[in-house]
Amino acid sequence: MFNALIPELAVRNCAASLRFYRDVLGFAVVYERPEEGFAFLQLGAAQLMLDQIGAGRTFGAVGPDTPLGQGLNLQITVVALDPMLTALAEAGVTLLLPPEVRSYRRGESALLQRQFVVADPDGYLLRFCESPRVVAATPL
Repeated sequence: MFNALIPELAVRNCAASLRFYRDVLGFAVVYERPEEGFAFLQLGAAQLMLDQIGAGRTFGAVGPDTPLGQGLNLQITVVALDPMLTALAEAGVTLLLPPEVRSYRRGESALLQRQFVVADPDGYLLRFCESPRVVAATPL
């Protein structure tokens, strides 16, 4: 089953991106076209596509100095952060935002979400989080 919204990330090197997403973060390759530098990935219910610039279809003017990933932050819900954090540390990947718990107000309750942020090889920001838990909101 495919999600209604699946981001396709333009990447400079699909093989390098696959090593990061598959080998470090644990995404599975659902299908791929290696000759076009394309891969469809899934982690739990999260889905995304990688498309190597210049190998398959390239949308827009993208050159070797074009910055990628600026301002894009993808939130991906996972069952547990700790295995991913261990794999990132073992791979020597620096986190942009270390694990934290954030509170999001919703009426009389609050959602507590444990999360961290890491950048992929092309600068796309990935915010991994565990499913939030609901607690009573503290008064303002």
